[in-house]
Amino acid sequence: MKTFSVRTLTLVLALSVSVVVHAEDKPQDIVDTAVAAGSFKTLVAAVKAADLVETLKGKGPFTVFAPTDEAFAKLPKETLESLLKPENKKKLAAILTYHVVSGKVMAKDVVKLSEAKTVQGSSVKIAVKDGKVMVDGATVAKADIECTNGVIHVIDTVIIPK
Repeated sequence: MKTFSVRTLTLVLALSVSVVVHAEDKPQDIVDTAVAAGSFKTLVAAVKAADLVETLKGKGPFTVFAPTDEAFAKLPKETLESLLKPENKKKLAAILTYHVVSGKVMAKDVVKLSEAKTVQGSSVKIAVKDGKVMVDGATVAKADIECTNGVIHVIDTVIIPK
């Protein structure tokens, strides 16, 4: 049986942690970042169902207002199940592209806007209320998750075009 000194084990653990941290810090595209985060499983499933994976892995840049799994859970279960059906692919794509703005708009720039035109074609309303950024009534829970092809701003509600 091999024995190691505490110093050797500490060094091995430190190197292991360093490798993990650096691997996670490496920027990825919007889709891979969402997958890696683990809190966007429903969004990723919807992006796949709407055939938008290649678009959101594309050059961009894009700004995505990304609803979490908890945000999707606020929708009636039947609504979500219906949207994920192949026959509703266009409607799902319209909803998802309503969460996307062309260009890389960081939080410091978002707060200066009152609206932004989405890839879907309509505009989302942007406001700052009580120090929080609101996008069509959804609160930005976390901003400026940088990706190789844009930025993600996490929102707490799925926004629906009118």
